Amino acid sequence: MSAGAGAGPGVTIRVAEGEGDLALVRAVRREVFIVEQNVPEELEYDEYDGTSAHLLAVAADGTGLGTGRLIFGDQARKLTGGVEGRVLLGRLAVLPAARGTGLGAELVRAIEAAGAERGASEVELHAQVQALGFYERLGYVAEGPVYEDAGIPHRTMTRAL
Repeated sequence: MSAGAGAGPGVTIRVAEGEGDLALVRAVRREVFIVEQNVPEELEYDEYDGTSAHLLAVAADGTGLGTGRLIFGDQARKLTGGVEGRVLLGRLAVLPAARGTGLGAELVRAIEAAGAERGASEVELHAQVQALGFYERLGYVAEGPVYEDAGIPHRTMTRAL
């Protein structure tokens, strides 16, 4: 799948396949979450990484610019309180140089599309409080209280597809 004009010329978003793509996914997440936000490495990579779909935004030169993951099926039901038809969008990360280009929104839409392809009717995500406005502009609605995850305030948000 190709990204739209907002992400810039030559940027594509695709489902990560193979070890090379997964290395790019890990590199983006390491830079954003572990280095920039000080999330402990043991919390960043978890048991869901091996069975999730990872979407990857790549520049024309093959550089990873952003990523996000989609947890679906039985694992999504377990993590979302058993809600049928709901998938979980997570680990959305865009490198600083690519922020403000529309890439984050395009990644969200690509993850939503991947969820819809797997039969989802709704998406849940756990947004950092500082990113609530970003997700609200994409149609997500916050629910429940603020809680901490990896030392960062979060709030659950959902959106019907």
